[in-house]
Amino acid sequence: MTEMSPPGWHTDPGYTGTGPVQERWWDGSRWTDQLRMPPAAVRRRRIRIGVGVTAGVVVLAAIAGGVLMLTDDSGRTKNTSSDAASPAPSLPGGQDGQGGRGGPGDGGRSPAPDQQQPPSEDGYVTDVMSGVSLPVPDGWKGQSATIGASVSTGTYTCPADTSQKCERGGVFAAPAQALKITASTAEAAAKADISVNAKESYGGKAYGAISSHQQLKSEPVTVAGQKGYLVRWKVVTEKGDDGYVQSLVLPSPHSADMLVVVRSGFDISSKAPSLSVMDEITKGIKAASGTGSGSGKTA
Repeated sequence: MTEMSPPGWHTDPGYTGTGPVQERWWDGSRWTDQLRMPPAAVRRRRIRIGVGVTAGVVVLAAIAGGVLMLTDDSGRTKNTSSDAASPAPSLPGGQDGQGGRGGPGDGGRSPAPDQQQPPSEDGYVTDVMSGVSLPVPDGWKGQSATIGASVSTGTYTCPADTSQKCERGGVFAAPAQALKITASTAEAAAKADISVNAKESYGGKAYGAISSHQQLKSEPVTVAGQKGYLVRWKVVTEKGDDGYVQSLVLPSPHSADMLVVVRSGFDISSKAPSLSVMDEITKGIKAASGTGSGSGKTA
């Protein structure tokens, strides 16, 4: 990379191969301290466990899986962010991308990513940009980021694509703008997002598409002290478990002009979390504050 490279989000050059991959902002001359979880990870399903994750695939999209690294939804995932990552650039000074950081003007190095994790309270994960924290149920794992936050549990072999791993349940939060949602009200945004959420959670190769759906809820709600709107569907898939999907939209507790989207997706099976857990997570969402590990208790 040279100073002529345009600003943009790219896979963090300081990634060491441990934990979820994040993206770091290149300002055109150096790597900044800004980190985020990649927009397409703001997708929940069809994750694959591994070390390498390409730029532009991994949280914001129907639910990114906690401590697992996400990939491209079996070729189905598309980057949903308006400031999507461009092809990962080479590092300043000829670094190889495996632990090297920095750029011109900072001695070739910047603080390590693990020193810049967004603050979270114990038992919560935080989407710093959105200003909300999600509760982490017992036995679940979560991930905080500058943009995006997610909780998830229970992977298994996808029913229609056995090369992939699916999740039993998960929830993620992200700014509406990062998901290219242009609606100006919580109600309009939630109603527009639910079909996208359903398709990205259950409409791909891993479940053999959605054959039908039933609307279970469409109502105003108060979450994190904000008046939002919630839509919930039950979806029937062609293969594998059916599922519940929910799109909740609320104004950010830190900025009334910003809408926050919280997508949920739970399989309907004896091995999946019960629908009551989705309700508990929804009720437990709060304005971001405090510090902590961002992980729940282990079962």
